[in-house]
Amino acid sequence: MLRRLTPALLAALTLALAPGAASAASPEATAEAALRAAPVWDGHNDVPEQLRDRRKDVLAGFDFADTTNTADPAQKLDAMQTDLKRLRQGRVGAQFWSVYVSAMLDDQHAVQATLEQIDVMKRLIAANPRDMEFVTTAAGAEKAMKAGRIASLLGMEGGHSIGGSLGVLRQMYALGARYMTLTHFRNTAWADSATDAPAHNGLTDFGRDVVREMQRLGMLVDLSHVSAKTMTDALDVAKAPVIFSHSGAEAINGYARNVPDAVLDRLQANDGIIMVNFYPSYVSEPLRQWRANWTGEEARLKALYPGAPDTAKAGLAAWENANPKPVATLGQIADHIDHIVRRIGIAHVGLGGDFDGGSNGVAGMPDVSAYPALFTELARRGYSSADLQKLSNGNILRVLKAAEAYAAAHRGDPPIESPTTF
Repeated sequence: MLRRLTPALLAALTLALAPGAASAASPEATAEAALRAAPVWDGHNDVPEQLRDRRKDVLAGFDFADTTNTADPAQKLDAMQTDLKRLRQGRVGAQFWSVYVSAMLDDQHAVQATLEQIDVMKRLIAANPRDMEFVTTAAGAEKAMKAGRIASLLGMEGGHSIGGSLGVLRQMYALGARYMTLTHFRNTAWADSATDAPAHNGLTDFGRDVVREMQRLGMLVDLSHVSAKTMTDALDVAKAPVIFSHSGAEAINGYARNVPDAVLDRLQANDGIIMVNFYPSYVSEPLRQWRANWTGEEARLKALYPGAPDTAKAGLAAWENANPKPVATLGQIADHIDHIVRRIGIAHVGLGGDFDGGSNGVAGMPDVSAYPALFTELARRGYSSADLQKLSNGNILRVLKAAEAYAAAHRGDPPIESPTTF
């Protein structure tokens, strides 16, 4: 019978029967092919915060090759989620490191602390030259990844980091910061946060100038953490693509940190990107609801038993026993990605894990080593290798190149000036 087959059909049959042919189309193989071609470029990792909180930015004796032994139960600290070994296992090829500092600091102390965080992260990168390379451009990131090193970029998390000064913003850019999140959990003097009472109805005039100056420089405007009105105000001003460095879809989880569909639609028109976050309460709607109910029950019991804290505590324990805490899952992260892709397309989604910044407790995504598991789940849902390569680094690479191109076209524009405040 084989002699009656055409040569082309015979070749196809031979290929189909070859060892390993069936697994070539498996979700695992699809994920592997995508990650081999396009390593993960993650939008947000808080290792610098861990270095500050745990070590006061002292690197002597710190081994970034393996941080699995960094748990400190006495201080209620879990082991870090990031190290070079697990970054390699997770197929991470580029990382925006977050030089976050507390939004509770006043302007001048916030500026100092941000400079210190830039310094410590640059020192950590320099201490690991075989594995990491400090880069400030899309071309630099591509070159580092091609050489097998983790392209390491800096992002400032919160507009308080510039102390209300465009001059400081320009100097942060000169030091290598390539995005700034306009707020953190509190408002700034010029922008409303998603998790603070509105004070400005979005952006002030100065806030709009911050967006303009960032784009003139080529610094990505990051709209994670900001209110929906701040999102739309920034998109009104923006002439180049913007990012959400670590946010989810509000349609999947209603937390205020997530992005409404109407803003996703505008992000598509802007040609920007939302990098999906892994923070459990932003991922899982059942967990978000449970936390709200827990908070309400705690307040109710304290009001009922103001002079009997042990009774209130026992009552809360009984409530917890009757109402088990939901667990966020890798599949729910994929649900956010699915929704965004259905709404605005694969070209506008990426990954911003927020590891070492609160993304603890997601079943299936324990640390930076787990990206292949997420890619396998997405492949199981029908994403092609080409789709996954866009998600992994193609989309953020395009956005950064567009921001750089806009800045290059406006290199002759004068800096926006604002008066000093002291």
